[in-house]
Amino acid sequence: MTKSDSGSGSGSGSGKDLTTLRIAQQPAADELLARSPLAALIGMLLDQQVPMEWAFAGPYTLAERMGSDDLDAAEIAAYGPDAFTALFTTKPALHRYPGSMARRVQQLCQYLVTEYGGDASAVWRDAGTGEELLRRLNDLPGFGTQKAQIFLALLGKQFGVRPTGWRAAAGAYGEEGSRRSVADITGPESLAEVRAYKQEAKAAAKAAKATKTAKAAKTAKGSPKAKG
Repeated sequence: MTKSDSGSGSGSGSGKDLTTLRIAQQPAADELLARSPLAALIGMLLDQQVPMEWAFAGPYTLAERMGSDDLDAAEIAAYGPDAFTALFTTKPALHRYPGSMARRVQQLCQYLVTEYGGDASAVWRDAGTGEELLRRLNDLPGFGTQKAQIFLALLGKQFGVRPTGWRAAAGAYGEEGSRRSVADITGPESLAEVRAYKQEAKAAAKAAKATKTAKAAKTAKGSPKAKG
């Protein structure tokens, strides 16, 4: 995945001005993410309920198991479902939930073939605004609003894909200097900072839920029906 002079991201994989990534924390895996738009999308898709570096190393392992140095949406879309699932479940598994993630990756690639001719970079290449890009990403199978915003932030911060209003469309993930997501990982130190933020956010959400449950229980206990 390359950056054009305009900063829109050509996705040609020609090797010129190649972005340097340190998300997977493995040179070969990060190199694939940097030159392959599809690998980056799949890494983002896998980024749930597993460590970030494990998720983004997945595309490289998948390519290896498919006997290639890159990933092709049309090839994945046409793969036999059982055989493709086996690529994920073979130990070491590509994900904590390899079977369901194999299906999601195939669904993503089938969508890309149908809507974008199998060209993952076409999702963002000609997007005129951040809102349009967010909509396109949100339409991808397996991408909810949060995942779409994080990937949009990743495109803007590390790939130079910056349509008008991209930071606003990415929400808090687009903020300069933030340490909220994979979009902000540039090495081991920032990875640790992002992980710490996620743990704090998870703890805060858990505490808020506990408080809400306690208040609801107290209200129910004090209601006339409960007293009667």
